[in-house]
Amino acid sequence: MSWESVLELIKQILVTQTGIPHMTGGAALMLCVGLVFMYLAIAKEFEPLLLLPIGFGIFLVNFPLTPLMGQTEHGAPELIRFFYHYGVEWEIIPCVIFLGLGAMTDFGPLIANPKTLIIGAGAQLGVFVTYVGVLFFGFTLKEAASVGIIGGADGPTTIYLTAKLAPHLLGANAVAAYSYMAMVPLIQPPIMRLFTTPEQRRIKMRQLRAVSKREKIIFPLVGATLIVLLIPAVAPLMGMFMLGNIMRESGVVKRLADTAETDLMNIVVIFLGVSVGATMKAETFLTWKPLLIFAFGLLDFVICTVGGILTVQIMNLFSKEKMNPLIGSAGVSAVPMSARVSNTEGLKADPTNFLIMHAMGPNLAGVIGSAAAAGMFIAMFQ
Repeated sequence: MSWESVLELIKQILVTQTGIPHMTGGAALMLCVGLVFMYLAIAKEFEPLLLLPIGFGIFLVNFPLTPLMGQTEHGAPELIRFFYHYGVEWEIIPCVIFLGLGAMTDFGPLIANPKTLIIGAGAQLGVFVTYVGVLFFGFTLKEAASVGIIGGADGPTTIYLTAKLAPHLLGANAVAAYSYMAMVPLIQPPIMRLFTTPEQRRIKMRQLRAVSKREKIIFPLVGATLIVLLIPAVAPLMGMFMLGNIMRESGVVKRLADTAETDLMNIVVIFLGVSVGATMKAETFLTWKPLLIFAFGLLDFVICTVGGILTVQIMNLFSKEKMNPLIGSAGVSAVPMSARVSNTEGLKADPTNFLIMHAMGPNLAGVIGSAAAAGMFIAMFQ
């Protein structure tokens, strides 16, 4: 074989069997985006359990010719497409995550102070403001609904709703939701200080009453009944959430509760993160809609935070026993991070003012509120 033939063979192999000649500027940019997400997860510890697999999914899928998100010659899904199809498109993973979240959740603060349910509802203000706003930028009704839910700062709910109404926006919506959840300690404090006075931030709330085991067992049953009757579309999410919670509170299936909270949760989070990241290929992500989603997602989250704070201030006008408005920012459902931020800001105003348990009430109410908002959108548009 001549040298010319060998060189031609090498050239053919490079062109047909490697991704080198197929690498584009957009793909290179998305590789950098994936690296940024992994940097935030590893170096800054911003939601590492999700940003790390999401970042690696973005990184991996943007290499050319990778057999990851397409179909084989026999029509079967390729590796990550398999996870995405059966886990996300079939809506299994978000529901399993809610099962794990329920097994982690103590509804005691919400039961002890049921008024905080109103705060969780008020913190959904940004969801509906953003829904209306994005319509003026050419989004369809279903797309606008999927973008609006980002402000609730609930990743599984965002994924669940987007998969139903606007699956082509799944990567952008999910990454925006988890990004802003990760940046709660950076975004919320300036807003909290802007919309409260020093005197309001120093308001002390009396200790919550003790909640009995019987109340904690009854709550998921009553909660599931009311939510599913009023908003049937959200039954898969809230049903799994309350199942996980009653497994926790009953105390008779500790092995099941522990599995849902740890091993099962960890497994589905891996598949979810990689699958969501892998939807962010350069040709679909580097367009005007996904980039606009990030801008509106931030606005959405800010308005939701403001909505929770203003809800507390309005409630204080009609209540003898005042609540600290800082707990209103926890009405977004970034559990428990936003509640910790409320507590941190309270301690800055008064080192003896511990708000963590008071803030957990609105925080848990926000989980229910964002799921309820998603259920309303599903009922309207599906």
